[in-house]
Amino acid sequence: MGNALAYLMLAVWPVVCLVLFRTQKVERALIWSVLGGYLFLPPLTEFNLPLVPAMDKVSIPNLSVLFIMVFAMKQKVRLWPESRLAQFLVAGLILSAIPTVLTNSDPINFEILRNADPIVFMVDQLPGQSIRDIGSVLIAQMLTVVPFLLARQFLASEDGLREILLAFMVGALIYSVPSLIEIRFSPQMNVWTYGYFQHSFAQTMRAGGFRPIVFLPHGLWLALFVCIALMSAAALARTTPAIDRWKALLLVAYLGVLLMLCKSFASLAYGLALTPLVLFTPASWQIRIAALFALIAVAYPMLRNFQLIPLDAILAQAEAISADRAQSLGYRFDNEEQLLARAAEKPFFGWGGWGRSLIRDAETGEILSIPDGRWIIIFGTFGWLGYICEFGLLALPLGLMWRSLYRAAGTELSPYVAPLCLILAITMIDMLLNATLTPLTWLTAGAILGHAEKRMPRPVSSPRFALSGSAIATSELPEGKRTVL
Repeated sequence: MGNALAYLMLAVWPVVCLVLFRTQKVERALIWSVLGGYLFLPPLTEFNLPLVPAMDKVSIPNLSVLFIMVFAMKQKVRLWPESRLAQFLVAGLILSAIPTVLTNSDPINFEILRNADPIVFMVDQLPGQSIRDIGSVLIAQMLTVVPFLLARQFLASEDGLREILLAFMVGALIYSVPSLIEIRFSPQMNVWTYGYFQHSFAQTMRAGGFRPIVFLPHGLWLALFVCIALMSAAALARTTPAIDRWKALLLVAYLGVLLMLCKSFASLAYGLALTPLVLFTPASWQIRIAALFALIAVAYPMLRNFQLIPLDAILAQAEAISADRAQSLGYRFDNEEQLLARAAEKPFFGWGGWGRSLIRDAETGEILSIPDGRWIIIFGTFGWLGYICEFGLLALPLGLMWRSLYRAAGTELSPYVAPLCLILAITMIDMLLNATLTPLTWLTAGAILGHAEKRMPRPVSSPRFALSGSAIATSELPEGKRTVL
């Protein structure tokens, strides 16, 4: 899918990443290699190579920065987290591919049985997964967490956290130009640039106008990104010197207007609720609220599995706000009920890939139920193991930051980490409704985890261990002393 430019952009992106690392400081190069790919590379277009996952706008930037930082950095790259729980969750998320593939070797057949004769006609088939698929799924899982692992080491500093907020704001300001064009003339940027439209055009029409999509998978993804940028701009405005703060607040207002024009009720609600918190509440309270959101995001799918969520009451509240939104929410709940029943057939390791976890017509193979929330997708694909590892890994940094408020009470809080905690938490909440897990989410979570690890008090090393070799000295190199060969 896509024209020659689409494939050319994917092919040259590793070169773009290398140029960024040679011309920018490491923190900025890492962020913009991932963020730039997410914002500007073509969606859906991919290189399909044998025995490896599809190379697309997510996997190509992730693989590029991994190779550059491992093979072209003077400082050693340490991918493994310090937290034991984080180590377990990372390993579980990657290795969950093995039991999932091994327990899904059976094909799923779609057949028609004629009434007159005992003859079965096979219409279609979803193939089973074999041992050779393990490598591809393992690589895909490893590439998924690359931004998380690299951000934990290289973006955990004060400067790294600020660079993330700044990149989100600048990225949205750049994106506002094509977004405003699409709001006025309809979403056409991907058609004009890459030769195709990436989604259903009908879903871009809302409230008598259009909502932009540009080069992202859906208008909801763009609206959430603008919401994140709005919160980032508010955080930067709060730390701007008073004499220049009015300029920063103008950017906040501009992004607020852009968020309204994106016509996404959920993202607008997030922005209206959280931007004042970023601007006016203490950082410690922002972290506590973020930890509460993360707890809700992790607990909701569990409670949903055990039928403990009052769906009727939620729909009644949505009906009081908007009948259209209530209808949309009801449709999502109905889909989830069917998909949960399907997932319950293989609860521990899931159904694997290729759409095996979806509800399909038994005769034709036509898809009857489409998942929306990320949680139901991961639960259906990798079961309880994949769900606990993925959501647990995203929630862990917020839990550690909350714990650090008490265990490192005397340590001053960074003014940048608390807004990032809120950004990660609200993304997790949105993942209950939409599949909005992106490389930016992993980047944010990794930076917060690294910062939380630095804040936690460490036991004093014995003199013999402290002098035990060059590895200790290497691990204590200043953050700013990294260069690319």
